[in-house]
Amino acid sequence: MALHIGTLRPPRGAHKRPKRIGQGMGSGHGKTATRGSKGQRSRAGSRLRPGFEGGQMPLHRRLPKRGFTNIFKKRFAILNLSDLAQFNPTEKVTPELLQKRGILRRLHDGLKILGEGELQQPLEIHAHRFSRSAIEKIRKAGGKVEVIPA
Repeated sequence: MALHIGTLRPPRGAHKRPKRIGQGMGSGHGKTATRGSKGQRSRAGSRLRPGFEGGQMPLHRRLPKRGFTNIFKKRFAILNLSDLAQFNPTEKVTPELLQKRGILRRLHDGLKILGEGELQQPLEIHAHRFSRSAIEKIRKAGGKVEVIPA
């Protein structure tokens, strides 16, 4: 027998027929059609939203509200000095260059350079923020720190 799309069948026992409800008393699923008797959930078109507790005050409204969202919070893309070791001393390291090279995916509200790792060659680094340790290590390696205004 040739195997092609028209002859494909699921393996024996893999496909179960759907339960036919409301097909008369002899079917075993007649009368109330597996919905129990009376009540909100037995009616046609009844669909309760998630979290509905039958009119009781729902859990998400019984619990107290806590905290707040600071709408002025700034999110920075973070990069360590160890990530900048691959650059040549002649290159200016900018957020745009880092994105072009695929080192940074998203810039968010700016770039912050942290001092994890060591810098072997002098680099000119342009970023929105620097940690104290990063500034020290960049200057110790003979590099330049340039803060981009946010």
